[in-house]
Amino acid sequence: MSTPERKIAACLWFDGQAEAAARFYAETFPDTRIDAIVRSPADYPEGHAGDVLVVEFTVLGMPFLGLNGGPQFHFDEAVSFQVYTSDQAETDRYWDAIVGNGGAAGDCGWCKDRYGLSWQITPRVLIEALSNPDRAAAQRVMQAMMQMRKIDVAAIEAALHAAG
Repeated sequence: MSTPERKIAACLWFDGQAEAAARFYAETFPDTRIDAIVRSPADYPEGHAGDVLVVEFTVLGMPFLGLNGGPQFHFDEAVSFQVYTSDQAETDRYWDAIVGNGGAAGDCGWCKDRYGLSWQITPRVLIEALSNPDRAAAQRVMQAMMQMRKIDVAAIEAALHAAG
């Protein structure tokens, strides 16, 4: 691999879509790039010499390795990527990019991209509100969140500050 200074990277198993996924993430998130593309030097069970075998990429500063391993394994919600957002505009931008490009909306800020990876698009205000020492306020926030798909920052703030 071309980045020997890395100590660890999450390996994501794709069915031939590692490069397309890395390019999509690079278009969607800041501080994201493709670091290296490694082509197979020989035929292998799911591909041929010259096919993209591995894509090293960075998403929001976190290193990943995309492996074109074939159709045997699929992503599920047991692993997801939580992206912290500053405001509704950033939340909308990421959510719309993922869901609007062949992905699927889930509940409580969860969504899946077209490659099957699960994402949590999470405004920081939600995390702060859920950990509020005023437990009644935190409960109102939790109840509001449970009714949402994409997180609505104004509704979270309204629940937080509602009279108890």
